This record gives sequence, C-alpha cells and structure tokens, in this order.
Amino acid sequence: MADNYKAKYNLLAEELSARGVEVEKVKARLKAQKIETPSWGYSDSGTRFGPYHQAGAAVTIEEKIADAAQVHEFTGVAPSVAVHVLWDFKGNNYAEIKAYAKSLGVKIGAINPNVFQDKHYAFGSITNEDPNVRKMAVDHMLDSIEIAKAVGSDILSLWFADGTDYPGQGDFRRRKAYAQESLEKVYKAMPPGMRMLIEYKPFEPAFYHTDFADWGMSYVFARNCGPNAHVLVDIGHHFTGQNIEHIIAFLIDEERLGGFHFNNHKYADDDLTVGSVNPYELFLIYNELVKAEEAPNNNPPIAYMVDQSFVTKSKIEGMIQTIMVIQAAYAKAMLVDRTALREAQLANDIVTAEMLLQEAFNTDVEPLLKVVREEIGLAPNPLQAFRASGYMGKIRKERGLRAGAGGLGA
Repeated sequence: MADNYKAKYNLLAEELSARGVEVEKVKARLKAQKIETPSWGYSDSGTRFGPYHQAGAAVTIEEKIADAAQVHEFTGVAPSVAVHVLWDFKGNNYAEIKAYAKSLGVKIGAINPNVFQDKHYAFGSITNEDPNVRKMAVDHMLDSIEIAKAVGSDILSLWFADGTDYPGQGDFRRRKAYAQESLEKVYKAMPPGMRMLIEYKPFEPAFYHTDFADWGMSYVFARNCGPNAHVLVDIGHHFTGQNIEHIIAFLIDEERLGGFHFNNHKYADDDLTVGSVNPYELFLIYNELVKAEEAPNNNPPIAYMVDQSFVTKSKIEGMIQTIMVIQAAYAKAMLVDRTALREAQLANDIVTAEMLLQEAFNTDVEPLLKVVREEIGLAPNPLQAFRASGYMGKIRKERGLRAGAGGLGA
C-alpha cells in the first residue's frame, strides 16, 4: 500500500495551525536537531555474564565511524560520534581518525576516558586511598584532553565506577575530597571552550555506595570546579519511578545541565533503547527541554548523546530506530500549547493542564517527520531506506562474526 504521508501531513499542518502551532518553525527546529551516537553502540555488547556477538559488528574505530556515518546518512541528524579512549584508540593516529571521520561526513564528538576497566581501579580511581592510583586516573584524563584537542572535540565526558560494596569499607568524606581534588586538576588543564560533563549513577558496579550517586553530587562537584563543568544525565541512571524531567528542569534553572545519555530502563540501568519502555517519560523530558529552548535562560548548550546497549538488536538498525524515536519526542514536545498550559496552571485547572500535554503526546507526528526528511533530501523512512541499501549484508559478509568487537568483556 502506498504511503500517503503527504496528504496526512497537509491535514496535520491544518490541524496544528488551528491549534496555534507555527508548523514551519517546528520543521526548522527538527532540521537543526543534532544527536550524537556512541562508537561503542556499533560493537558487540552483552551483560555481566558475557558478550553476545553479531556478524558485522564493528571492531576498529574506523568501522565504528563508518557505521555511525550510515546512521547520519539516513537520518540527517547524527553528525558526531562519541569515542571511548581505551576502546577506540590503539595508537597516536588522532589526525588520521579525525580526517577519516570528516571524509564520511561526520566528526568526533565527546571524549570518554576509561578509569574503571584497569585492575588498579578495583578500589576506586579518583577516590582510591592510594595516591599513585589517583594520579594514574588523573593522568589518563589529562591525556584524554590532549586527544580531544587533536580530534577537535570540546567535551570531556566523565563517568566513575568508584564506590564501595560494604559498610565501613571507605570513608565517604575523604573519598569526596579525593574526587574533588582530582576533578579540579583535570578541569584546570582544559583549554578555553572545552566542557567537562560529570555523570552519576546510584549503584553498580559498587553496591553499597557510589561516589557520584545522583545529580546533586555531580552538581556540587561541577559547581566547585567552575563554569565549564556541568552535569550529564543518563536516563537509565535513576531509581525506578524517579522524576527525571524534574531533575532536568532544576538543573536548567541552575545553569548546569550539560548533556544527556539517552536510553531507557525497566528495572535499573538496563541500557534499553530510548523510548522502548516509557515513551511518555521521554516526551515529558523533551517538554522541559523545549521549554528551555523557548524561554530565556543561561544554561549551556546541551549535548544530546545516545548511550545504550544493543545486546540483541541489530546495531545500526537499532541506532536508526533510536534517532527516529528521539525525533518524534522532540516534535511532539514542540506542539504543546504553552500559553494555554500556563493559564491552566495559574488557574489550578489540573485536568486541562494534563490534557494539553497528552494532546501533544498523542499527536501522530510521523507525516511531519517524513516531510522534514524529504525536504532535506532524505528518504522519508530512514530505517526502510537503510535496509534497502544493502549495507548490513555487505558488512556481515566482509566482517563476519568476530570476537573483540566490544568494550568490557569482549
């Protein structure tokens, strides 16, 4: 059956215009949207019980960049690739990697140091009681700054597995002091214009406490470092039921929301694909982000990045699906009647306020997204177009099924 999305779009545009939505402005913002994909999302991944290998999964940084370039080619909104230093760089060929990415129409994005994989970090990295281990972690982050300079990145993305498994194992306040001291050394070494994003996680791999357990702790560490240190929110790094959109609004108001790692979870840090479990939560998150775009504030530019595990899904297809879900959430959030919503809030009209959000969420924006893609020279259905390209068959044949395609446990 032929897809009559253009006719559906015309009807939708009329409906949205009647609701006061400036459709052309919505389309322009969708065209300007940028979402960074992670190099490790194109390689084999798994669980603590072991990796799962897929034919064609990327092993080298060149293969990961090539796969990421496919996602950008078919979606048009994924022009950068986050990299993991220890998993991606095997030498000092930074200029070559930068040039290779550029030749494929993408660039290197956030630089992610690795201060959790080495056996020396079993009892912490920047919170370790051993000053030599803390120095090793700091030195690696300083090296990562130099790599960022070489590849043209302006974001240093930090996540720490530091924590303890049992009561009494460590001193909370002493570990906090070690962490702050180390972060400030790294912060002072950053060139002008570079930003430090500090992630957090309530538990795992440490199960009694983690040193960066929630957004408030990362906020304090960032604030103490300086104006170019911000909080990185990973959607999966929260307890079940936690109000992430509230955290986002709070951080924006504090001018410290630096970036996102998009994913989804059912239980804890499941690293499922974004919107797969709770698409309404994703919409509510984007509702706060869109409000921040439209209202004056001094929050820094927000880095939108994907960080999820394609254990059983096809890597590239799963990433394209993810980008499409994020595009839809962004589009729906732009359809909220903010004037009417404010009036309902001021009048304590709870039913109307909630229904205004639900009206936007329940709007079918697929015809709009298809027209936007067509207007920038893309196929209206990125996943369908990618599948028809033959790229997956090609890399499965050329690369085959290989070990060593992932990060941890590969």
